[in-house]
Amino acid sequence: MTTAEAGTVYLVGSGPGDPELLTVKARDLLESADVVLHDRLPGPEILDLVPEERAEDVGKRAHSDKRTTQAEINDRLVEYARAGKSVVRLKGGDPFVFGRGGEEAEYLAAHDIPFEVVPGVTSPVAAPGVAGIPVTHRDHASSVTFVTGHEDPTKPESTVDWAALAETGGTIVVLMGVTRLPEYTTALVEAGMDPETPVALVERGTRPNQRVATGTLATIVAARDEADIEPPAVTVIGGVAGVREELEAFLR
Repeated sequence: MTTAEAGTVYLVGSGPGDPELLTVKARDLLESADVVLHDRLPGPEILDLVPEERAEDVGKRAHSDKRTTQAEINDRLVEYARAGKSVVRLKGGDPFVFGRGGEEAEYLAAHDIPFEVVPGVTSPVAAPGVAGIPVTHRDHASSVTFVTGHEDPTKPESTVDWAALAETGGTIVVLMGVTRLPEYTTALVEAGMDPETPVALVERGTRPNQRVATGTLATIVAARDEADIEPPAVTVIGGVAGVREELEAFLR
């Protein structure tokens, strides 16, 4: 089959979870695509927009603890496209920000499948923002670094240089870092970052059940436990996390 005969795959970012933060293009594609491959990260409010007969859950399989592998997802995208279908691969946040969209794009290109990237509102900016935390601020940070707290488990060791990050002086935003919070907060303090540096955890940012816990590098683990913060959540480290205190009473 030639590329011209194949369907198109759309790598679509669904944003941080609030369906009103979907882009117009993302919503249109969810309504028109022949099939939507998704996991649970976009959230129930967004997944409910997709008719059940066109939705395929490629996260945890029904009635099983087994998850669909990335290789299986890649093959399904190619299979549907070669059948001439319009395919949405739905991601939480933005497909190219820790969403494995880059890997899928490479696989599609290698198999002569046309695709389009549909960016989404990314959670490391949106979740802190709705909680009253600007990731950059002229008085606190002129740079921001996004870090994953959940690296590829096949790596022999972490490739995140926490010591270097401790010296940047900017904001650090950690995605998927709730479980490893004690490890990297300790690493940052050992690297010389002030233990009194403000830290905030934003769970399920922009969703109705959003929760926030605040503290410092020295206290945030206890604050996490007291508030029972669970994934998905983002961690914001730096002076900007303290801005929330000034804004919280006025947030809607």
